[in-house]
Order: sequence, then C-alpha cells, then structure tokens
Amino acid sequence: MTRSSSLFARSMRVIPGGVNSPVRAFRGVGGEPFFVERAEGSRLTDVDGRSYIDFVGSWGPLILGHAAPAVVEAVTEAARRGTSYGAPTPGELELAEMITRAFPSMELVRLVSSGTEAAMSAIRVARGFTGRDVIVKFEGGYHGHADSLLVKAGSGGATFGVPDSAGVPAALAELTVTLGYNDLDAARDLFRAQGDRVAAIIIEPVAGNMGVVPPLPGFLDGLRNVTARHGALLIFDEVITGFRVAYGGAQERFGVRADLTCLGKIIGAGLPVGAYGGRRDVMERVAPLGPVYQAGTLSGNPLAVAAGTAALRALQAPGVYERLERLGADLERGLVAAAEKARVPATVNRVGSMLTGFFTSTAVRDYASAKTADTTRYARFFHGMLERGVYLAPSQFEAAFVSLAHSPDDIEAAARAATEALAAV
Repeated sequence: MTRSSSLFARSMRVIPGGVNSPVRAFRGVGGEPFFVERAEGSRLTDVDGRSYIDFVGSWGPLILGHAAPAVVEAVTEAARRGTSYGAPTPGELELAEMITRAFPSMELVRLVSSGTEAAMSAIRVARGFTGRDVIVKFEGGYHGHADSLLVKAGSGGATFGVPDSAGVPAALAELTVTLGYNDLDAARDLFRAQGDRVAAIIIEPVAGNMGVVPPLPGFLDGLRNVTARHGALLIFDEVITGFRVAYGGAQERFGVRADLTCLGKIIGAGLPVGAYGGRRDVMERVAPLGPVYQAGTLSGNPLAVAAGTAALRALQAPGVYERLERLGADLERGLVAAAEKARVPATVNRVGSMLTGFFTSTAVRDYASAKTADTTRYARFFHGMLERGVYLAPSQFEAAFVSLAHSPDDIEAAARAATEALAAV
C-alpha cells in the first residue's frame, strides 16, 4: 500500500469522504487522491516521492507558482509579528488600496476570508441596497456554498430555482432564478417580466466551474445594460478571473464595469482570503456605515494580506501577462495537436492562462454544451496524464491554470504526455 492510500484510509475515518473539499476525493475520475508532501515552482511532490507538473495550482491562486520566494519571505516576516490581531493593520490598508487601483469599479472594498464569504456578502449588500430579494445566476456557475447560491434550474428556462444541496431551504432557493450562460435573450425576457423584483445578477464573467467558457461578444455588455435599465446590480464573481485574465481581471479584459465585484484566491497568493467591493454608494450600506451587517475576526488577516501584497507587486512587473498568454496559448496548441493526432474529438476553451479541454466535438458555450463532453474518456485521460507526471483537475468541468513558474519545457512535457495519454485511451 502506498503512503497516500494509507493516509486516505485514515482520513476516511475522521473526515467526510476523507477530504476537506469534495472534488479532492477524485469521485469525478475514479481512484484515490494522492497526498501532497511539498511543492515548489511548477511542481507538486506527493508523500510517495512522485513529482507532478501542476496545472491545478490550488484551483487558480498560485499564479506565481508554489512557494514563490517573495511570498514565503513576506509571510515569514509577518508571522514573526503575530498571526492575528482582530484590529486594523497597515497591511490590510495597503492591499485594499492595491485592489481599488486595479479595479476602478471597486471604490470601497471589504476584505473577508474566502471567495464564498465574498459572494455571500455581495448578495446581502445587493439585497440591502435595492430592497429586492430575487437573485439571478447562471447554470453551471459556482459562487461558493452559501444557501442562496446552491441552486439549480427549475423545469424549463428562466424558472425559479430548487435547492442543489440538502439543508438549503426551498423558500430561499425560490428567490434565485437560474438562466443559461451566454443567453442574453433569456435575461432580457426575465427582466421584462419581473425586473422590479431582481436585486442583482451574479456571474462569473468567464465561467470556470463548468470548465472554462468565455462570454460571447456582447453578452456581458448586454447584462450591464439590462441591469442598469431596471435598477438591479451587476455582480462579477472574479474569484477565478481577478488578477488572472488581466491585472484588472475580466473587467479590464472585456471593458465592462460591475457594480459589485467578488475576489479571492490570487489576492492571498494561496492563503485564505477574499474581498468584495464596488460602487461607493452601494458599499456605504455596509456596517458600520450602513444597515447591512457583515463581520469577521480573521478578515484582513496579517499573514494573508502580506502574501497577497507580495503577489500583486510581482504581477505588476512588465511582461507578466504577455508571458502568461504565451504559455497558455502554447499549452492550448499542444492539447489540440494531441487530440488531432489521436483522432479524438475535443474542444479547448482558453482565456489567458486558464483553459479546459472538453472531449466533445461541440463548441462549448454554456452548461448544456459542456455536458456533451465524454467524462469517461476524461477520467482515463486524467489518470494517463497523472501516470506521466502531469496533474490536471480531477474533473472534466474544471479549469487548468498556467503559472509564471511554468517553463516552456513544462508545457512541452505536458503536450507530450497528452499525446501519449490520448493514444492510450
């Protein structure tokens, strides 16, 4: 028995499913997860001594790679001064200022401890600001596990939602409407019918949780226009895209300004942190300025903000995003070439340094088309890549992330592994 297998067996006795987040259990691809011993740069090493080129990157935040020296130094120095105060610090102010400069739409920003907390808080602020209760989300979009957002579509388009998890009250789920991603006509129809009830639309401007699905031309602009016309707010969940697809996130890349924005992951360089912010008049409703209550002892944690500040400074260096774009494009070309050589139907969607290869010949533009992908083939491909030292997400419907720590040799090695793995499956 490997050490990973032994540890997983022990974990099953004390942790639900043996893991602290469901996708880690490998249920989407079969088999058992490996346990990580350490990581540096572009590579993970498991407890059995196997090394992998990592394209998961802690699900996106490690844009500098693992154990980036500047981040390690910043966290070490901060830890020597104390790990938590429950009081304001210069560090959290500096990070907040960096965020507001990068995202001009975020005139005021509140730091929290996770992306889930950021999305949950943004929804509460939107309801408090508008005095309305209904939230609109998109099928296949994930915004954390808060009750209002664990909702799937009802029977038919533009219907009120039903709970997507046990423990979510049906009465609360009914306040969330689910639409098809990239379906602007459905959004317009909904607002024509009941726009005066909608507090906000929340959307991943580039979908990352049904695999990478970019917005069609005009889709985000259309949502911006329809929400403004009906007095609702537009919330961009940039937990994945923020500082990833551009320094100013999807708002910079696509030129669309949100009313509220949720951030996470990268702003802590891998430490637990998140943020939400937006228009001054909206954010002034947040306590202690206004009646919308949100609080957290660990919000603005000194270790997390030190790590995040170091990471954002590094991302300001000239040529950073051009390099990420090149590496992402090279990986995309390698995956496409491997699929063509193996005569396997595949579609690769990429936005900057995030991408997904779907085993389908269908163009993937929404959740329905993403679901045409052959998940059985992906499971075999995943294990084939893992055997060849390349770690991809253990689910067809997740993203791969390229970091600044990946070298051209890493990308070439991944392309070779893909060619071999696809030939075998």
